[in-house]
Parts: sequence; C-alpha cells; structure tokens
Amino acid sequence: MLLVLAGLTAVVAVPTWFTTTGTTALQGTVTVDVSGSQVAPAILAAAVAILAAVAAVGLVGRAGRWVVAVVVVACGVLVAATTLGVLADPVAAVTPVVAAQTGVGALAGPVETSVWPWLAVGAGVLDVVAGVWFVLASREWSGPSQRHEAARSGTAPTATVRDEKLDEKPDERSDWDALSRGDDPS
Repeated sequence: MLLVLAGLTAVVAVPTWFTTTGTTALQGTVTVDVSGSQVAPAILAAAVAILAAVAAVGLVGRAGRWVVAVVVVACGVLVAATTLGVLADPVAAVTPVVAAQTGVGALAGPVETSVWPWLAVGAGVLDVVAGVWFVLASREWSGPSQRHEAARSGTAPTATVRDEKLDEKPDERSDWDALSRGDDPS
C-alpha cells in the first residue's frame, strides 16, 4: 500500500496544475502551463522519502517501524501543506515560472487552477492515514529474521562436528556443512 501511495504522490505532482498567460518580446501573449513539480518540488521529494520508507519496512524492527510511520505521516503533512500553500496564492506560485519561461515577471491573464492540486491534497491526506494505519497494522507483525545474526550470549558456541573429528581429513561435504553452520572451514 505504501508503494502505491509513493507512486500516487509522485504522479499528482507531474501534470499541469495552473494555466496562465504571459507576454514575451517576440511572441506576444503566450500560454504558460505550470506543473505541480515546478511550484511544489517538495511533493516529489516526499514521494521519494515514502519510497525509501517502503524499502526500510522489511529491514527494521518494532522501533524502526515507528520511524517509518513518522516519516510517512510527515511526508503526507508536507504534501498537503505545500499544496495548500500553493493554492492559497497561485499568482505568487506561478509568477517565477512565467518569468523563467517568458523573461517577463508579470502575468498577462488570470491563473486557472486544474483539479490536480486538490488531488495532491488528497494524496497527502492518504499518506497521513496510511502512516497511522501502518502503526496499527504493524503491531501484529513479527520482527526481522535473526537467522543471519551472530549469537549474542556470553557462552561459547557448541562444539561442531569438525571439532569432534579432529583426526579426520576434511572433505568437500564437511566444508559445505561447516559453511552451512556459519563456521569457516579454512
């Protein structure tokens, strides 16, 4: 689910959020399409952070899951807050983009808003809800496997078959068996 939300968060930032007009010296009045990633680049950064959190889920224990959940919730808040900030003053948000594309810092017409910023707010809210759900759902999950971890007890490891048979010459099978137990046959 978090992987899908990371993709959704990235996808809502790519389309055109605002359309306006600007003037150029050579072409006169031109239409300028402004994407979400141009006015709110933090949304793509949040999507990448959620993607990294997805990768961390399988590697962390209980405490790490809390960190993953906090990252997902923070990313959702960032997406929603950034988008709402852009929607609060779209003229200020698109003016630098229009200036970069036309060379003139003034808009020639009104700013039209598409549905995509509102979908980005929805994606941010979904990210927050997913972070909370993740905390609740992960309580039942087991921790990461300890299969490849070294023993941490103060006792020495038990004698191996090779230690018991010191007089026998090692062969390929005994070397593979030693490797399987985690011993170094060399």
